[in-house]
Amino acid sequence: DRYTALPCFAGIMAAVFFLTFHVIGASLQSVLEVLIGKLTELVDSAMTAWGVNPVLHSLVIDGIFNGVGSVLSFLPIIVTLFFFLSILEDTGYMARVAFVMDKLLRKIGLSGRSIVPLLIGFGCSVPAIMATRTVSSDRDRKMTILLTPYMSCSAKIPIYGFFTAAFFLPRYKALVMISLYVLGIVVGILAALVMKGTAFRGKPVPFVMELPNYRLPGLKNVAQLLWEKARDFLQRAFTIIFGATIVIWFLQNFDLHLSLTADPQTSILARIAGDIAPLFAPLGFADWRISTALISGFMAKESVVSSLLVLFGSTAALTAAL
Repeated sequence: DRYTALPCFAGIMAAVFFLTFHVIGASLQSVLEVLIGKLTELVDSAMTAWGVNPVLHSLVIDGIFNGVGSVLSFLPIIVTLFFFLSILEDTGYMARVAFVMDKLLRKIGLSGRSIVPLLIGFGCSVPAIMATRTVSSDRDRKMTILLTPYMSCSAKIPIYGFFTAAFFLPRYKALVMISLYVLGIVVGILAALVMKGTAFRGKPVPFVMELPNYRLPGLKNVAQLLWEKARDFLQRAFTIIFGATIVIWFLQNFDLHLSLTADPQTSILARIAGDIAPLFAPLGFADWRISTALISGFMAKESVVSSLLVLFGSTAALTAAL
């Protein structure tokens, strides 16, 4: 129905986000955080008992477990979100969403074909941009690519989770997370309107699509998608984020003479960040540790949270600084 399609879609997506960030995903995240914490304590005690070199001890506990472990705790949220999205895709509902959204997207200069890449953008911008190959019009494809980053991908979940934990009460967590996602969509719409009247003048191509029948979702298809998303996230966690965490730990614990230092203020990182911190002072980021974490975000948005935890030493210290 043309009057109920969009409200139903909005309601379904709101329910998906609520279950992901406030019920199922949040509960699984809490369990994983406890398990990571227990494992960290176990490894810490074992290394202390064995008399492991303090440098290696700090690297494993402060660098790897506190840095990468904090990002891994968001894996249940990502898996839960894509569990619901894959069910909607496999039932044939998402194809109908593309058909229904065509009229609405045309008002901002896109066709219904763009809805699929934009929705994939909520998971990861890279496959979303690759998915724009299905958009036949060169104009529509380029415009969709430019708008995809406005969709909040899974890499931003740790950042959003940090915002909600630092600035809002726990009972508002789901509302804040949904609001951040909506804000990204609103900004994307405003950007599309500007592009439509400037660099991408003209009309989108007509949208023709065969709607599949409704069907029960296949367990194999859902499981395959979940595995792919979990694997992609874990690969980033143990490659880019892991590397960034090790580099930051090294720069924080050694001075310019490559000697181990107990005072972070004399470290290589403090020297580098101290020189660039004034650039962020007008934004309120004069703290060298925050400036450093922002720079690490150029490599991966997920690494910002792990970098802050490594630099501040603990979640409590980070929260107090805010």
